[in-house]
Amino acid sequence: MGYRIGIDVGGTFTDFLLVKPDGKFVLDKNFTTPRDESTGVMSGLTRLADGLGLTLKALLGQTDVIIHGTTTADNTMIELNGAKTGLLVTKGRRDEIELRRGFKEDIWNPSSPPPPQIVPRRYRLTVKERLDYQGNVLVPLDEEGARAAVRRLKSAGIESIAVVTLFSWVNAAHEKRIAEIVREEYGDVEMVSLSHEVHPAAPEFERTSTTLVNAYVGPRVQKYLERLADKLRQTGFRKQLLIMQSSGGITSVTAAIRRPIATLASGPTGGVIGAAEVARTANVDNFISVDMGGTSYDVCLVRGGEPNVKSSWNWVNRYLIALPMVDVISIGAGGGSIARVRAGGLQVGPESAGSDPGPICYGRGGTEPTVTDANLVLGYLNPEYFAGGTFPLKQDTVEETLVEKVGKPLGFNAVEAAWGIYRLANANMNNAIRRVSAERGLDPREFSLVVFGGNGAVHALAQADELGIRHVLIPKTAPAFSALGLLVADNLVDKVRASLTPAKEADPTRIDGLFKELEKSAEAELKEAAVTKKYVHQRFAQCRYPGQTWDIDVPVPGGKVTQKTIDDLAALFHEIHEREHTYARKDEDVMISGVRVRSRGIVDKPPAPKARKGSPPKAKGSRRAYFGDGFVKTKVYDGEKIGAGRSIKGPAIVEEPFTTIVVPPKWTVKLDARGNYVATN
Repeated sequence: MGYRIGIDVGGTFTDFLLVKPDGKFVLDKNFTTPRDESTGVMSGLTRLADGLGLTLKALLGQTDVIIHGTTTADNTMIELNGAKTGLLVTKGRRDEIELRRGFKEDIWNPSSPPPPQIVPRRYRLTVKERLDYQGNVLVPLDEEGARAAVRRLKSAGIESIAVVTLFSWVNAAHEKRIAEIVREEYGDVEMVSLSHEVHPAAPEFERTSTTLVNAYVGPRVQKYLERLADKLRQTGFRKQLLIMQSSGGITSVTAAIRRPIATLASGPTGGVIGAAEVARTANVDNFISVDMGGTSYDVCLVRGGEPNVKSSWNWVNRYLIALPMVDVISIGAGGGSIARVRAGGLQVGPESAGSDPGPICYGRGGTEPTVTDANLVLGYLNPEYFAGGTFPLKQDTVEETLVEKVGKPLGFNAVEAAWGIYRLANANMNNAIRRVSAERGLDPREFSLVVFGGNGAVHALAQADELGIRHVLIPKTAPAFSALGLLVADNLVDKVRASLTPAKEADPTRIDGLFKELEKSAEAELKEAAVTKKYVHQRFAQCRYPGQTWDIDVPVPGGKVTQKTIDDLAALFHEIHEREHTYARKDEDVMISGVRVRSRGIVDKPPAPKARKGSPPKAKGSRRAYFGDGFVKTKVYDGEKIGAGRSIKGPAIVEEPFTTIVVPPKWTVKLDARGNYVATN
């Protein structure tokens, strides 16, 4: 077996995790290059090769797998710089995307602005046609009207076109014909996104929003993936590049290009998958995973070892994505989060200094104080050993800028300003943790905390103190944990087919046929990735009560679907609904709105790392660190010299090549046999 490489692009750093043929791990980081992520990826791969004493061509020639998590789609939605997009819809449905089913994020603010338009109304055109809910043609497609609409979009310089017609998920004939007309009239259009291919299910707004975002981000994602794949191929990589999806599984580049929207939030998703794998080896079933990088802070609640995957009502920059996504909450809090005084109060984030220019201490031209600058002033970071010593931090002007921009307006000195930034950053991140736990009726104290990201371990134990969490897991691979998650993720395909019918009227033979059809289609896509031949299918019925506008996925056992299967899933729906929403309407029939198949290609996982045994840890030195009551002389340990089974009592600082573990007083960290730091209080 050759090398395996996971690559995760973050807002500040691109993380690399390489698994050698002997199972040993190599971590590395490289600055993200926002203008073209592939530049940072290729230079980072060159660094990996240099560290192994190989040329890049030799490394890639011996590499079996490269799995990539990209932020291209996310950045496109954040920066709103996607393709110039047009929308073709059934006559009368032009404003579906703006009506949003009446949904408002802030119902108490009548002047709350609408989301920014990724497609202005003048580029949303209608086509005369109509099907009924069974797919029967009520009004034939007006082909001349469709041609005229396409010509208007072409003359406006539209680069990507979304097509959404009523009930196309039952009968796709009209959408397919419109796509043919687009190709005839506008052959060089960059993308045509058809709703029955992107999201073949109701309701209408969800399908329209999902298809539109797919068309908007698609050209940028496609160009990036093709560019990266081409660079890898030219440099000696002969296998297929694989891409992480928001659903928690990997897929081929070809499949990702067909549905680029599935790459949204793939980086945070990779981290959660990695956390679940490491927690499993540590016998931890219920935990909260937290990922603190340079730009964002990502939180996910995991129960029973499996993260929750939401198949609907996922919002990305105020647009709804009705595709399966691991339920991750992200906020603008990271090492690069900028601290400012506004209206007499301290604010930390969500704006970030990113990788360019970055925090002041990076010495790359940053002039705004950040969380990383505060951590340096508080003594948590070693300026000579940042990023394993490959990127020394600059201390010049950091304290002066903290005093000038934060201290003076609030009457603080540099240390007080830094402590305020640190505590407020922790409070912001803890609010995100409470959002995924306490707001769902769960007590965060009953969960472990699994911490990763380059900055996570600097803050985690202080956060745990405030939350009342007493068990924290910090893997040695934490700085590149999302990259690890890519390497342990399975090949995953999610297929959905709408089927609006009451359970009492459902035809078991028809439902069984739909499941088999989806499984066959999923296997064809799994084979495309060519990473495994071991397939597992999970069946779900998407159910709701009459009048509800959201579904619950109810597991359906494999094998032939019978009437008993239908009866059992209706009873199980009542049970799940009561567990999740505290009530069930058992006297009402259950609506089956669709069937879903989650098909998994089981990928061989790299062996879990093992920590070597060693003598009792000896401090390599000490430095002054601030823990709220003044500076304390704090022992500093070299993480690479700590053996399995050895404990360190706080206050202490453990320096790993790409992260720092700050151990406050009253906490103890112990390195387990798998190379995880287990912190207890």
